[in-house]
Amino acid sequence: MEKTTFDMHELAKESRMGARGVEAARDVRIIDLSDFEQRKPEIAEQLWQAATEIGFFQVSGHGIPLDDINAAFANAERFFALPQREKARYPLSRNAGWEYRAQIRPSTGKPDQKESYQITRPRMADLWPDDALPDFQRDVLKFERQCWEVGMRLLSCFALKLGFPDDFFAQAHEPSRETYQSTLRMLHYFAISGEPDGPWRAGAHTDFDCLTLLFQRDGQGGLQVCPGKEMEEQVWTPIEPLEGVITCNVGDMLMRWSDDKLPSNFHRVSNPLPGESVPARYSLAFFCQANEDVIIEGPEKKYPPISARDYLAQRISANFSGKY
Repeated sequence: MEKTTFDMHELAKESRMGARGVEAARDVRIIDLSDFEQRKPEIAEQLWQAATEIGFFQVSGHGIPLDDINAAFANAERFFALPQREKARYPLSRNAGWEYRAQIRPSTGKPDQKESYQITRPRMADLWPDDALPDFQRDVLKFERQCWEVGMRLLSCFALKLGFPDDFFAQAHEPSRETYQSTLRMLHYFAISGEPDGPWRAGAHTDFDCLTLLFQRDGQGGLQVCPGKEMEEQVWTPIEPLEGVITCNVGDMLMRWSDDKLPSNFHRVSNPLPGESVPARYSLAFFCQANEDVIIEGPEKKYPPISARDYLAQRISANFSGKY
């Protein structure tokens, strides 16, 4: 019963978010993570305020060198430049592999105008393009680990505010286990021209995970956010790319884990207006998703306990025609 109720609630909310709406500027805070251990209580307070007020924030001083971020983007471009028949050798299954215009958002009912390649460590058998791209696997896994470390630092701050042990979320996202399901996703949005009622680059949605880390490239904007309190009016704020800065947002899994104290807000990749054209856009997203066997239950037990595997299976199936 709980599974069905949850599915219907989430899909009903998302299905109302397909309109273009209006744009408005708002403050999206950039929080400096430098000297993290010495400043952790201060950083935790800043993160909590930003997350509870808008659900989005950006971080600097995170420790991932700009050269490593640029190298990760270069690897994404190398992969997506492969011939279609080569990429088709690595088909998406259980959040690992390549998909092409396969994600249909409940908000639009149309495929996103993008392709993506997803790396989930324990599920990558036969999904690495080792022959076509030497060193790709080694370099991508190094970057994935860097993202995990930043994500766990951020989540430890939310653990502090929620009254969980400091390493609560690191234990829940332990990468050495076969149940690990955090995902690094490389995204390639296609160059398109605007048209009335045209396809969305990425329809409005919330993320399924605990926390998303998003890397954008200069000059390749399009990300827009809409806080939950403005969901009905659909007031959207552009998040401009900033070199070396990571844009972060709370996902549905953490919203549930926090008994709804931390909101998971809608975001999308906008379309050009009719008559306008936009070039290709690349982004990198790391999704902190608790290991399959971890039970999600908030301190106040607002919702019945559910395994992270069942939680993700529900949401992914709604977007990828039953694939999990």
